[in-house]
Amino acid sequence: MYTGKPVILASQSPRRRQLLEQAGIPFQVKVSEAEETFPEEMAIPEVPVFIARQKALAVKALYTENDVIVAADTIVVLDGRIIGKPTDRADAISILTALSGRIHEVITGVVILYNGSEQAFSQTTEVHFKPLTAEQIAYYVDHYQPYDKAGAYAIQEWIGAVGIDRINGCFYNVMGLPVSQVAERLSRL
Repeated sequence: MYTGKPVILASQSPRRRQLLEQAGIPFQVKVSEAEETFPEEMAIPEVPVFIARQKALAVKALYTENDVIVAADTIVVLDGRIIGKPTDRADAISILTALSGRIHEVITGVVILYNGSEQAFSQTTEVHFKPLTAEQIAYYVDHYQPYDKAGAYAIQEWIGAVGIDRINGCFYNVMGLPVSQVAERLSRL
């Protein structure tokens, strides 16, 4: 269990806040203004750690070396291609249609900065969607408006309950933070 000073969460994600609260990790939020970009030639599994590092370093500049900074980034990968956040309703429907009946990967990269050191890691979870009907997809998009979510869905919402039949890996990683791994690493600081 982490009993240290409150961490600085460099994220505006309400899901990451919820997961830290559930794990009993004290924190405060400082939203990172870092660009979520990466070099085009970068290997896909390295992308979320790269972006998380950018977020962590942007926030670190506002604090001291003795503060604990935690940043994360989550990507969805289908057919070797990163699926970002949808731009609008049509894009969300298109993304979910592509994920329907398929397996994709969710990779979350995490960077923890403390006392001049960095811990960087990622976790991957395979997610399998059952075949979804056009009506199910439209219902989800219209009722949950998943425009701020990589892959156009949140596993903890309606679509996860009715559309995902199995995962291989950490459920919380799909929500946006492999919280048990974060808690373990924080307890070792």
